[in-house]
Amino acid sequence: MENKDYYKILNVSKDASEEEIKKSYRKIAMQYHPDRNPGNREAEELFKIASEAYEVLRDPEKRQIYDRYGIEGLRGTGFTGFRGFEDIFSTFGDIFEDFFGFGTTQRRRSQARPGADLRYDLNISFLDAAFGKEITIEIPKNVACEVCGGTGAKPGTTPAQCSSCRGTGQISRSQGFFTISTTCPHCHGHGMVIPHPCKQCHGNGSVRRSHSLQIKIPAGVDTGSKLRIRGEGEEGERGAPSGDLFVFIYVEPHEFFARDGDDIVCQVPISFPQATLGAEIEVPTLNGSKPLRIPKGIESGELLRIKGEGFPRLRSSGRGDLVAQIIVKTPKNLTKRQEELLREFEEVSRGKDSGEGEGWRRALKG
Repeated sequence: MENKDYYKILNVSKDASEEEIKKSYRKIAMQYHPDRNPGNREAEELFKIASEAYEVLRDPEKRQIYDRYGIEGLRGTGFTGFRGFEDIFSTFGDIFEDFFGFGTTQRRRSQARPGADLRYDLNISFLDAAFGKEITIEIPKNVACEVCGGTGAKPGTTPAQCSSCRGTGQISRSQGFFTISTTCPHCHGHGMVIPHPCKQCHGNGSVRRSHSLQIKIPAGVDTGSKLRIRGEGEEGERGAPSGDLFVFIYVEPHEFFARDGDDIVCQVPISFPQATLGAEIEVPTLNGSKPLRIPKGIESGELLRIKGEGFPRLRSSGRGDLVAQIIVKTPKNLTKRQEELLREFEEVSRGKDSGEGEGWRRALKG
């Protein structure tokens, strides 16, 4: 806790009565209450600080310690302020409710839990990842019981307020300087109980069903891509929003193509004469065969590109390239005439490259 002046925060004098402190806190809390200032971080912080000051000054023992030793003395008692709004409402209980005509009870009832998020693992083909696809999936999820309408109560009956916590969902106990709040064991924090549960859902308010959903896989996804479909998770409680569905993509490998970022990589075999003399060949791509020019004297392992024949870029325009790795095939099972021509080629090459050959031999000797 920082060094704060609780009297100045609540705008009261040091000899203010309990009623004056209560009245001043009410005014400040009404002004900065989170329900009246949604999304306003500054108002939320002022509300917490004012609540912390009121918690200390409304309690005679805490106030006496604070007057004598300041915040350092409170730290010695274990008091550290509040962690959040629910902590504030639980601690003040009915007192806080008296201030506003709403508060702990009504706020807890209105804060029904939103639905849980769901995960679905989806395998798609290499080509579906490249071009995108609309696909229908089956999602097992909890949906509102059609018999009781999601109330969990038998038709003709209604849920009742929990008598143990009086609808707050919390049980509060005072121990010395502290008020300890725990989840009500009878209603499990809901504030309501169901005396006559629905036979279809056994009082849960939901049943397990398979839900068909059509989703669109965008072109360019890769393994590890994640689609978020809002509102397609588990249904929330008592009108609270549903969770989201997260679809995790796994792309199956292709027999010929591989992927490197947005590029597609493949190996293209060519003959020895094509590598030596150069050629123009047809190469398979995602969009049919495309011409590829093989330059003279290309070596095995060199890479050639066909622009724009790769994957679409998910987060920008354009596409990657097709990267062809050239593999020069060594001829096997030659005919007699082919061997003669190669030997003749070797003889001619030896004479033509004699200077290079001599240098190579000298390097080996030396």
